[in-house]
Amino acid sequence: MCGIAGLIHRGKISEIGSELLSMLQALKHRGPDSTGLAFYGVQDDVADSEYVMRFKVAEGEDLKSGFKIHQQIKDRYAIVKSRLAEYEAKITLEEEATEYAFRFRFNFDGDVRRLADYLEDVEGVEILSIGKGLELVKDLGDANTVGSQYDLSHFKGTHAIGHTRMATESDVDIRSAHPYWAYPFLDVSVVHNGQLTNYWNSRRALERRGHRFMSNCDSELIAVYLADSLDRGDDLEESMNRSLRDLDGVFTYVVASLDQLGMAKDYMAAKPMVLYESEEFVALASEEVAIRSVFPHEIDTFDPYEGEVRVWQN
Repeated sequence: MCGIAGLIHRGKISEIGSELLSMLQALKHRGPDSTGLAFYGVQDDVADSEYVMRFKVAEGEDLKSGFKIHQQIKDRYAIVKSRLAEYEAKITLEEEATEYAFRFRFNFDGDVRRLADYLEDVEGVEILSIGKGLELVKDLGDANTVGSQYDLSHFKGTHAIGHTRMATESDVDIRSAHPYWAYPFLDVSVVHNGQLTNYWNSRRALERRGHRFMSNCDSELIAVYLADSLDRGDDLEESMNRSLRDLDGVFTYVVASLDQLGMAKDYMAAKPMVLYESEEFVALASEEVAIRSVFPHEIDTFDPYEGEVRVWQN
C-alpha cells in the first residue's frame, strides 16, 4: 500500500513545493518508509544548452558504516566532476542538498545518454534526473522529513508528482524509492501504486533492447517501459494506452513530462485514484484527504474508470 499524488496548474506558476508536500504528508499512513517528489519548474535563466541534474553518490544509511564512507563520497563527487569535464560539460552551478545528494547545472551539447551512462559507471553514483525543468528528489522518511532535509517547500513551478512508499518486495533505500526518471528521456518521471506480475519477463525484454535498471522495484519498469515507447516514436498518451495492454497486474500510475501530467489505471481498477479538476487546476491522489489538504473547502471529486488514461496540458 503506497500513496501517489499529482497536481498541475494550467498556465500558472504556483507554490507546488508546499502543495505537494501537504498532499504527501496526508498520505503518510500509506507509506512511511520513503518519500519522493518530481517538480517541474520554469527557470528563465537556464540556457538552451543547459541541464539540471540531481544525483546521489551514496545512500543516507551508508553514513552509519564508519569514517571511510565520508572520504568515498568526496572521491565519487570528484570523479563525477572530472567525467563531466572529460565530456566538455561546463558546470555553471553546484549545490549540496545533503552530504550524499547534489544538484548541478551544466552546459552540454553532446549525447546526454552517453554522458549519463559514463557518470553512473562510477561506483555508488545514481542520477535521479536530468532535464530542463524536472528536479527529482527522494529519500527515506515522511514528506515533512524529506521536505525539510532538501528545503523543498519553496519550490515554484507548474506541476509535480509524488509518492509515499511502503516497502513490500524491495529494499528500503533511495534506489528503490519513487519517482523514477524515464531514463534517458529528459523531464519524464513516474510514480506507481500496485504490483506488476510480469516484471521479470518485461525487464529482460527491455534490457535486451539496451535499457538500464537501477533497482529491483517493479515500479521502475513502468518508467523504463515508457522510455522505450517514447524512443520508438510514440507520444506520451499512446505509450500509456499501450502500457495497459502490455503490463500485467493491478496498478495505478501517474506520469509527468515537461508540459503534461497523466494518469493510467489498469483494467481491474483495484488500486485507488481520486481526481479533482477545474479549468485552472487538476489534483489527483490515492485518497481524497490529500486533495483536501490543498483545497480545504468543499469540492467535487470523482474516481477514474477501469482501463482509463487521462492526460492534462499545463
